[in-house]
Amino acid sequence: MTEIQYISDANGQPVGVIVPIDLWEDIESEKETAYLLKSVTMKERLLEATNRKEGIAFEDACEKLGI
Repeated sequence: MTEIQYISDANGQPVGVIVPIDLWEDIESEKETAYLLKSVTMKERLLEATNRKEGIAFEDACEKLGI
């Protein structure tokens, strides 16, 4: 993974960063999860989905959705 790069202005003050895409995707995912967990209903649904042991095949789901 590449290191985080800092962008500075002419005075040497940091004004931005460049982060590796993998790190950016992790950050975005964590933000989305935190947002969803603010809702009691969504928190219950996420916990239920995490503990679910049953499911259907991906191909079956696509067929049911018509995609």
